[in-house]
Amino acid sequence: HGLQQVLFNGPPGDWDHGERGMACLPGRDDEFKRGIEQALTYAAALRCPRVHVMAGLAPAGSEREALRATYVANLAWAAAQAAPHGVDVLIEPINTRDIPGFFLNRQDQAHEIVAEVGAPNLKVQMDLYHCQIVEGDLAKKLERYLPAGSVGHLQIAGVPERHEPDLGEVNYRYLFDLIDRVGFGGWIGCEYRPRLTAPGGTSAGLGWFQPYRTKKP
Repeated sequence: HGLQQVLFNGPPGDWDHGERGMACLPGRDDEFKRGIEQALTYAAALRCPRVHVMAGLAPAGSEREALRATYVANLAWAAAQAAPHGVDVLIEPINTRDIPGFFLNRQDQAHEIVAEVGAPNLKVQMDLYHCQIVEGDLAKKLERYLPAGSVGHLQIAGVPERHEPDLGEVNYRYLFDLIDRVGFGGWIGCEYRPRLTAPGGTSAGLGWFQPYRTKKP
């Protein structure tokens, strides 16, 4: 079928009990490291070059600086472990409407952390759905961050309902042209919920993609 696994999430902790990552949580370092080791084993088996590491939820009453210090230390360790395998570690700012309390929310926060860690294989997973909800100004952010080489993966969805990208407040046709002009050569993931929930809804919803099936010269 010619498909390639280009990205998956590392272990997020106890998802069923509401956890959304462990990277920023003090006292969970050993569990975090075991999860990264497991993820790298899977990445090698799948020949997958990227692992997304979720930051986690900020515990009530916690000091943000302590969480940030833990986050930076864990990401530095994860990037060092992933580098010999040729794997990029990705971090993703996520809006707090979908995941209340999530530690990492803004693009500038993510890029500051990437710069502080200084590992060439630590990059930002830039989800334009989350970015639009939190801060907007998508075109200028793409122009700023894509040429810097610190974005390792893009994701899209319609805003506000997270359906196909042809529905909602974001002009993706304009943004796709901008991404081409900037010269981003990475993958763009379609992380949305099909608006049609009946059988066949996913395929029926792919009509938006037809103009992009022919690769530009």
